[in-house]
Parts: sequence; C-alpha cells; structure tokens
Amino acid sequence: MKHVPLKQKIRTGAGIILLFLFIVVPWLPGVQPLLSIPNEIMTYPSDTPITMPPLGDDVSLTANNTNIVTQDAELYPQQAGTSEVVIKKSDIPVKKMDVSVLADKKIIPGGESVGVQLHTMGVLVVGHHLVKAKESSQSPADAADILVGDVILEMNGNKISKMEDVQPIVKEAGNKQEKIKVKLKRGKEVVETSISPVLNKADNSYQIGLYIRDSASGIGTVSFYEADTGKYGALGHVISDADTKRPIELHKGKIVSSKITAIEKGNEGVPGEKQASFSMKDDALGTITRNSPFGIFGKLDTEKLDSATDKKPMPIALASEVKKGKAQIWTVVEGEKIEKFDVDVINTIPQKHPATKGMVIKVTDKKLLEKTGGIVQGMSGSPIIQDGKIIGAVTHVFVNDPTSGYGVHIEWMLDEAGIDIFKEDKKAS
Repeated sequence: MKHVPLKQKIRTGAGIILLFLFIVVPWLPGVQPLLSIPNEIMTYPSDTPITMPPLGDDVSLTANNTNIVTQDAELYPQQAGTSEVVIKKSDIPVKKMDVSVLADKKIIPGGESVGVQLHTMGVLVVGHHLVKAKESSQSPADAADILVGDVILEMNGNKISKMEDVQPIVKEAGNKQEKIKVKLKRGKEVVETSISPVLNKADNSYQIGLYIRDSASGIGTVSFYEADTGKYGALGHVISDADTKRPIELHKGKIVSSKITAIEKGNEGVPGEKQASFSMKDDALGTITRNSPFGIFGKLDTEKLDSATDKKPMPIALASEVKKGKAQIWTVVEGEKIEKFDVDVINTIPQKHPATKGMVIKVTDKKLLEKTGGIVQGMSGSPIIQDGKIIGAVTHVFVNDPTSGYGVHIEWMLDEAGIDIFKEDKKAS
C-alpha cells in the first residue's frame, strides 16, 4: 500500500470539509436570506438601520470601520466612508459586503408648474406637401429625399436656426432658377442633398414642399433644484415632437411661471390634462440646456420662485433605498399653490444603472382622485417624497388606469443635472 504523507492527508481533509460547507451551509435554515443580501450597498448617514431581509436568529455582523455601527444584527450608517461588513451565522462567515456611506446630499423639492419652450437645433421637418405648379403638383423636398424627422442645419452654406431663415433662401434660389444645397442631420448622421424650388401658382411664391418647426412648448412640473448652484430637473421624461414622435434636439430653451386654470379629468383609456396659462414673453425662471430621457435640465433663478422661501432642502434616497408603501407627490392642481397628495409605491426596482421606469405609484388621495382622476398630463416631474426623502419624480400615467403610473428614481435625474452625489464619498474613502 502506498504511503500518503500526513500533510497531504490534512490538505485533502480540509478540502473535503470546505467543499462540504460550501454545499451544505447555503441550505441551512436561515442562511438563504443572508445570501440574498447584495454584495455592495450605498446609503446615507441615518439614525435608522439599513433595510435588509430578516436575518433570523444567531446572526452577527461585524464592520471594519467605525462609520458603521452594528447593533442587534442591524447596521446603522453613521458617517461618510466605506466599510467591509461580515455576516456570520452561528459564528460561521456566510456573507461579506461592502457598505459605502455617502456624505448627506440635500436638494430642494419642486412641485411648481412651469411653462416650457424648446428651440430645436436647426429646423425640424415634420411633413411634406404638394406644390401646385403650372402643369402638375409635386413635392420638391420629397424628390430630394428629405425625410420627416430630418433637421435642416444649413441651406447654401447659411446656418438655419429658425423657420424665418428658410424662405429668403428659397425665394432667391427660385428667382435664379438654381438648386439649394441642403445639409441635414438624420439621426447621428449628416446628410447633404439639393432641392429645386417650385413656383406655386396659387400665390406666385417659390416653395419646397415642406412643413417645418423650430420650437415646441407645453407645461410640466419642477422636480428639484439645488439652492447654491441653481441646477434643476423637471418633467422626468424627454420632450418629443408632437408629429414625428422623436426627441427634440435642443438648441436652447427656457421655463417660465405657469398658472393652472383647469383640469381635464382622466378616465380609463383617455389621459387627463392640466390646462394652464403662461407667456413665453415673461421673464424666464430658468434655462433649458438638456433634453434627455430623464427630463429637462438647466439653471434656475431660485429667487424668482414664489415658494422658494417656504421650502427647505431635503435628503434624497438612492434607488436601492426606495421601498414599497406610502409616499406623497407634490404638485399644483389649481393656480400656483403646491399641494401634497398621498400615493402608494406599488413596486420599485433597486436599479444599479440609469433607467426611466424605476417605480410604479398609485394615487390613493381622495381629493386628487376627485379633482383629476389620478395622474394627468402636466403632472410629469412632480417630486415623490417618502419618509422625508425625495425618491423620484412622476413620469408617465397608465392609459388604462389613470390612478397609476411610472416614476423615475431621483438618483438618475441628479446625474443628468450634473449633480454628483458620489464625489464626497470618494473624498471620504
């Protein structure tokens, strides 16, 4: 019989024991919930423990940094910093996770109703029409392969920034019987073509057979703003052109004060709508520098918000911290008064990467249901508040159930606004 060295026997025995523990331990009573805890958690300083699944009996937690306090199998994030936490079941380590406590970040919740105006980059093609010439009707733009959704950037080397820039160039080219060289933006590509104006016999003017638009306007709700920088976010979703249904490529824009004058109540299959009065000739409350899937963003003149002195900065909740249960939305349903209405967070996704549909909310407030039927157009951007923290903003209503809709996590809107909620953590660690 071959002799096996003692060291090899010990090594083999230890390997068998570790393999046994690896296979058996996860199936021990109470261990499965521990393994479901994420490997990494980000949170803010709080007097309440970090939300985790029930850990069961005979569970202990140890942290290697004093910024985390462990007590009765609970974790209390006390100060900014990072810590490694080991979870033990019956003194057997079963889970290790990294906990990052971010420096507390506070922003001012919105709720104000605003008028919104966006000016496109170039002019947007929204349709074609026939030009009635002497012998036939034709669309020169269609023949030049100019498509709905294209953005006209230049004509004969001249930059096009508004609709009024187009007609003089068309008239001059028509009088000279020359083609117009056109530079278009089509998606991410730049396309060049040429177009021949046609004389419209009805009014004796040269035309190219296009419907164009250089701006879009509507109403929405401010979600939040940062007092010291003026950075803000609103709407919670992208603004698209009404005809092409494509996101508007922004050149510039602004928001102004808006007063809600009436509510068109929502019903199943028919979304409701806020009706408001505003004038784009009024002084701007702020600029719009970004139109993204998460809303519109820019700089706000906080002193022009009538309600600015009535509100104080409020902490935020990360996507992983939002939970099912009671919450509120802040919005305007009459005049300019911000009111608070009860909702339930029906579902939330602890997203690790930006996504527009982070939670589902349901309106439970009887007053709001009576007034609006639930979530209506113009309510987009209304901040969602839970346990004294801003958790997100209203984005879309369910067409078949106006009492319910989607919300976006505030974490992603802050990122789009250029507010870095993680930079203090990087310094602390």
